[in-house]
Amino acid sequence: MPIARSDMKPNAILETVLYARDLGAIEDFYRQALGLEPFAKVEGRHVFYRVEEQMLLVFNPVATTKPFPHDAKLPVPPHGADGEGHVCFRASADEIAAWRARLEEQGVVIEADFEWPDGGRSIYFRDPAGNCLEFAEPRIWGLK
Repeated sequence: MPIARSDMKPNAILETVLYARDLGAIEDFYRQALGLEPFAKVEGRHVFYRVEEQMLLVFNPVATTKPFPHDAKLPVPPHGADGEGHVCFRASADEIAAWRARLEEQGVVIEADFEWPDGGRSIYFRDPAGNCLEFAEPRIWGLK
């Protein structure tokens, strides 16, 4: 077994996961409000989206908390969460203004829109499962 080096750390996040029981409503919302098309889906279990070089996975916790059979080709351990999750999409100030307009045209309620004390704007809204979604400038975290 290789020995882990003490200076090792992850270099990126590949997947972000949200949970929703009504995947049909999620698919409609993400398509209409955000312009995202499913990358992969299994009815009643999950719908996945590619967002540039990252994946946004939305699982139905009712399905994913059940273990796979022992002989499954992809023995992913059971997982799931109840309650509202959160994901933030990266956007420039101009893009945030355009996203706000698009979302409002779709009838999506913007819950918050503000400038952070050290700079950068965020807008917050919800998907049909109640997950808190955000568009924010990367500079809120000191990123470019």
